[in-house]
Amino acid sequence: MTGSLGGDTPAVARERVRSGLRRARRNTELTQSDVARRLRWSLSKVQRIETGEVAVSETDIRALLQLYGITAASTVAAYAADANLARRERWTTPPEYRKYLTPGLRRLLQFEVVATRVRSYQSLLLPGVLQTPALAEYIIEQAGAQLTAEERRVRLDVRLRRRRDIIERPDGPRYYLVIDESVLLRTVGDDLLMAEQLEDLAKVAAHPHIFLRIVPLDESEGAIIGTFGNFQLMSLSDEDADDTVLYRERHTSDRIDHDVDEIRSYRDAFESLWMLSLPEDASLRLISYAALGRRVRLDRRPVKGQ
Repeated sequence: MTGSLGGDTPAVARERVRSGLRRARRNTELTQSDVARRLRWSLSKVQRIETGEVAVSETDIRALLQLYGITAASTVAAYAADANLARRERWTTPPEYRKYLTPGLRRLLQFEVVATRVRSYQSLLLPGVLQTPALAEYIIEQAGAQLTAEERRVRLDVRLRRRRDIIERPDGPRYYLVIDESVLLRTVGDDLLMAEQLEDLAKVAAHPHIFLRIVPLDESEGAIIGTFGNFQLMSLSDEDADDTVLYRERHTSDRIDHDVDEIRSYRDAFESLWMLSLPEDASLRLISYAALGRRVRLDRRPVKGQ
């Protein structure tokens, strides 16, 4: 357990508390039911703490550490500092944005800032972090017909912020992306919008910390695994496999998941998709070819007035 750092976010502090307490309990060979009984808590309270659903109080932290036999003053102080930081989650999101962002998205932004490695799979559209401003604006306009102009502005700002945090930041995380080939073939907007997007994607794929692969359409196993839907795994440490969180987004909902078995299942799915995909160099050629095809179609269109 390390002490809280000035650059840490409340979501990361909560994750550190969650994973640390879970490991400490397992080291004592106590079950969650044992902990609940000894502390006279409900079982659901212990479960919510270990899944990161709630920010644990400093008082509860100290009770748990005492039960687990952790008494070193520096370790107790580090847990207490993280517990206090975890309860300040509101400060990381600009006040004017909070009412427009889901709790899952607010926590996602915090995890992405400090992640060392991101694994992402997308089956229908490019992830928001790789969308050009023009494509992002088009998608938000089309998908958010019921949104106000201010809501659309906030969502676009957040999408561009995530691009800066992951793609454009020099010390950003290693970003591993698998996309289905259909993403390159599907027209979103028009050929010009797609040509510019694919050309930008080819440039981004050349960044030293970006690793992009494409699942070809004729890969049937990839289609089956792809039924997991879009997801993103974020590793907060290179040393500890437990420091990984899962983000899943659906049409009307999203969520952060800490369940170890669930994360392992999605990590296995990602590794399988990665192995079934074209290598990075072949994927880059396919992206460039798709962009060129869009440009050729634009060139062949008759010019008005001629």
